[in-house]
Amino acid sequence: MIGIDAIPYPYRFAPGSTALLVIDMQRDFVEEGGFGSALGNDVRPLMAIVPAVAALLQLARQAGMLVVHTRESHLPDLSDCPPAKRLRGNPSLGIGDVGPMGRILVRGEPGNQILPQLAPIAGEVVIDKPGKGAFYATDLQAQLQQRGITHLLVAGVTTEVCVQTSMREANDRGYECLVIEDACASYFPAFHQATLQMLTAQGGIVGWRATLAQLQAALAAFTGEHP
Repeated sequence: MIGIDAIPYPYRFAPGSTALLVIDMQRDFVEEGGFGSALGNDVRPLMAIVPAVAALLQLARQAGMLVVHTRESHLPDLSDCPPAKRLRGNPSLGIGDVGPMGRILVRGEPGNQILPQLAPIAGEVVIDKPGKGAFYATDLQAQLQQRGITHLLVAGVTTEVCVQTSMREANDRGYECLVIEDACASYFPAFHQATLQMLTAQGGIVGWRATLAQLQAALAAFTGEHP
């Protein structure tokens, strides 16, 4: 077992039963000129975590962990997008409309793709999710159960929406979750910090948190002890 001196107390996991879950690192959310910035959001906090997520992917791959990528996306006919979601916030650009990078949150469109530098490789799982949570209306639970996964390392965007929702869904299903705090981000830095505190309050009511450096050190120590 690998141990990390996490918050609120040490987190222990075995690589073979652990998956890295990378949430929604999509061009439309993260890149300048995408849907997120078109709505007036500052995407710089999201772009800033790309190197950390890339390093996290490398760590997970080297350790032989399952890697799962998610994309918030809808079918082209929007049959899986409730009207309440499409109209929420009275947006000038809504789901399915043509945005700066093609139709917004529609599968196959340029903006819906994962950033090239974080792209999935052969053998990794890609989950297209119609909601905020990675488990809602997807086969993620079945994919994890089939592989004997019990622990999740979580990264991605945004901390207070899709990352938090996915962690809460995972918690309800019995998974032990560790969020890598500098490999997730929000358009609103205060929301990021508040969410990390909420997830780990009351003795880790939803899960644990640690930094990328802490994970790197723990994996290095484990590799050194087990050549």
